[in-house]
Amino acid sequence: MTSQPVAAREHVRQEMVADPRVVAAIVSAVHEQVPVYAALDDSRLPEVRAIAAWGLERLLHLWVTDGALEPSDLRRLRGIAAARAADGRPVQAVLRAYRVAATVLTDEIAARAPRLAAADAFALTRMLLTALDTLSEEMTTAYAATDEDLAADRDRALRLLLDDLIAGRHASVGALSDRSARLGVQLPDPYCLLVAEPVGAERPDMALDAATGLLEALAVPGDEVVSSATVRGSRAVLLLPGAAAARAGAVLGARSWRGCAITGESLDRVAVAHRLAADALDTAPAHAHRPGRVLTDADAHVLALLGGHPAAAPDQVARLVLGPLTDPGQRHLMEGLTAYVDAGSASAAARVLHLHAQSLRYRLRRIHALTSRDPRDPWQRLTLDIARTIRP
Repeated sequence: MTSQPVAAREHVRQEMVADPRVVAAIVSAVHEQVPVYAALDDSRLPEVRAIAAWGLERLLHLWVTDGALEPSDLRRLRGIAAARAADGRPVQAVLRAYRVAATVLTDEIAARAPRLAAADAFALTRMLLTALDTLSEEMTTAYAATDEDLAADRDRALRLLLDDLIAGRHASVGALSDRSARLGVQLPDPYCLLVAEPVGAERPDMALDAATGLLEALAVPGDEVVSSATVRGSRAVLLLPGAAAARAGAVLGARSWRGCAITGESLDRVAVAHRLAADALDTAPAHAHRPGRVLTDADAHVLALLGGHPAAAPDQVARLVLGPLTDPGQRHLMEGLTAYVDAGSASAAARVLHLHAQSLRYRLRRIHALTSRDPRDPWQRLTLDIARTIRP
């Protein structure tokens, strides 16, 4: 026969498990009180909710039955800890999240059973302290083991780090710095995120060896800043020092590859950089690709603008494309660009500006030198035309 105290606990348990607001309250508290979790994007919150729902059900069950965590619970906790260690979330932050969750659990029980019997209250306290102690030990051990595994296989560790950066799993630059320090590496800052693929109609999934081969071709011998490579479908994704962008075009051209190199995003926005580059390769017309040249931030932002989902404001896109041409001292070059685009040829533009044709061509060469965009190239002329049109 079920005792009255156990029946009272079971009633509270059923009520709380059936109420989705309890899990929502736990997730909200963790999100607000633990800085690392406060910066998580929407793609990561479903995982937090799933863990909160599982933890709520298990802890309430232990309270009702006066039970203890089982081997299957411990395996799941170790798995969660290993995943958090791999994605760079500090163990202290994870343990604090569980303590915050335990506080919310206690408050929710108190709200539903304001006259909780002393035996039930003591059982709840004993269960939570024991569970948190066990959880802390299991997670700390799993973190240490995962760190050792990652350190032993540096290439794999760097690839996992890049995978997590691309997926947006790092909550902050601080968390990223902590993970880099544990691996004993220094990430490039500024960096170049290069997304590249072979030129051709058929593009099967890329082998990792092809990506690492490209990485070796672009790496600078003796550079202390780490570079890493991974694959996404038919494309290689490389994290390189910012200066590597200048060499990327020649290296890719020699291999009959094309790519997009993003250099203007911060380390906590690698996911944004990857999306920009991947979308640019998806949407760029064939004539945007030229041997020896890769698409850049400016190309990617123009393509995003044309696609109706800009990642930057129009004035920022204009500055990315035009660069120094926006300076008041370069007004004569902007006039030359406008006349050339509108008139369609250097000779016609020179007549509009009452210049000798050679003077106009000199201005076009200066525009090319300052922006790395040749107004005579159809794609680059289009990007310059869009930029001067949307410029405030």
